[in-house]
Amino acid sequence: MLEQNAKAILTDSGGMQKEAYFFGVPCVTMRTETEWVETVEMGWNVVVGEDRGKIVEAVRCLKSDNPRPELYGNGKAAEKIIQHLTAYLLT
Repeated sequence: MLEQNAKAILTDSGGMQKEAYFFGVPCVTMRTETEWVETVEMGWNVVVGEDRGKIVEAVRCLKSDNPRPELYGNGKAAEKIIQHLTAYLLT
């Protein structure tokens, strides 16, 4: 709930970077690299390292109006799996 309702997420966690993207929350990554480069390319994640000035500047410049395509699906995979399993088991 905290991530979903945040205005921004500051993290060094790879998982939180991706969660921020799912929730449409801009992210500042306090590492020197990310495994989720597509979130950076889409403008939802900024990689700044540990420099305090860069972190502050990134937070000031965050915006949440960038396009956010479904890079990782739409979050409904479990529902589809249940539908398919149910249909298979009931036939």
